[in-house]
Amino acid sequence: MPTFDILFSSYRLNALNLPNRVVMAPMSRYVSPGGVPTPEVAAYYRRRAEKGVGLIITEGTGVGRPAALNDPNMPQFRGEAALAGWKMVVDEVHAAGGRIAPQLTHVGQKRSNRAPDWTPPAPYESPSGLSMTGEPVGQPMSEADIADTIDAFARAAADAERLGFDGVELLGNHNYLINQFFWDQLNLRSDRYGGSTLVERSRFAIEILNAIRSAVTSGFPVILRLSQWKPQDINARLAETPQALEQWLGVLVEAGADAFHFSQMNVREPAFPEIDEEMNLAGWAKKLTGATAITVGAVGLSGDVNESFAGKSARSVPLDGLLARLDRGEFDLVAVGRALLQDPAWLEKVRQGRLDQIADFTPAAFATLS
Repeated sequence: MPTFDILFSSYRLNALNLPNRVVMAPMSRYVSPGGVPTPEVAAYYRRRAEKGVGLIITEGTGVGRPAALNDPNMPQFRGEAALAGWKMVVDEVHAAGGRIAPQLTHVGQKRSNRAPDWTPPAPYESPSGLSMTGEPVGQPMSEADIADTIDAFARAAADAERLGFDGVELLGNHNYLINQFFWDQLNLRSDRYGGSTLVERSRFAIEILNAIRSAVTSGFPVILRLSQWKPQDINARLAETPQALEQWLGVLVEAGADAFHFSQMNVREPAFPEIDEEMNLAGWAKKLTGATAITVGAVGLSGDVNESFAGKSARSVPLDGLLARLDRGEFDLVAVGRALLQDPAWLEKVRQGRLDQIADFTPAAFATLS
């Protein structure tokens, strides 16, 4: 039977030394009025660092485009006030011995479920002016818009390194802007940012990665969060086969991605069950590219996040199967979301063997900043 030793072993991500294999997954909190992180936000992240989380990835924070975010209380990663707020966050986490990376975000055409009537100071942006279900709702981004967005991601990454962050993550999953460029139903462009293949439609992401690598030092970790599924179709696949996945991830590694953070509803779900009945997406990413692979999805819990959003609690469950897969090298790091949202001391309790003190997840945790 696997022990917890592998979970608490060190790991090197590019030039960053991590004390263990646990990553705090990014989770939107909507508690930054005017886009500025508050002292309460800094304390929220510090509590997880104090309890031993190896790497904290922040909630999504908007790059320097007017319509980068879809909620007035999501944090920005631009402007003097917001960056000063993030400097406070990174200093608090470092003071507690932690490591932290912001998740750099542009929502694209994805509207908010929380604030559907709120609109950003400029029209929502997307590859082809289409809604999430494919209806025309606006104008496609111009090449000048795309170039400025690429530059905005690079500026944000450079600012992150300047502020003392330990790396950055790019939001490339779940129908946000980078992900919208990947999908053939949402990217109908006929220029160099479109195309009939997934690799061709990856040019936007590739150029963002290239720009970031030119803006930061060589050892600064750049993580790319990806998914196959999307909110309106949990069975969707961007890459239909392992061969297609290898081609897609290969060009992203070449462009500068150090790690892939593959979102799944549940880490126990195989990515290609017709070929391998166990290996998940993070496992396939590591096998095909050798890049650092972060697995995420219902770690330590019985139910997926959609069930929690629907108001259902999730039981705490053993980690034995996950630890065995981590121990044999299927993936490198394990991202934990709701369990850490519920209890800042979740990892400390795991390390100390106080498993009976780990509470089940209740959806009320979504509304608090504990």
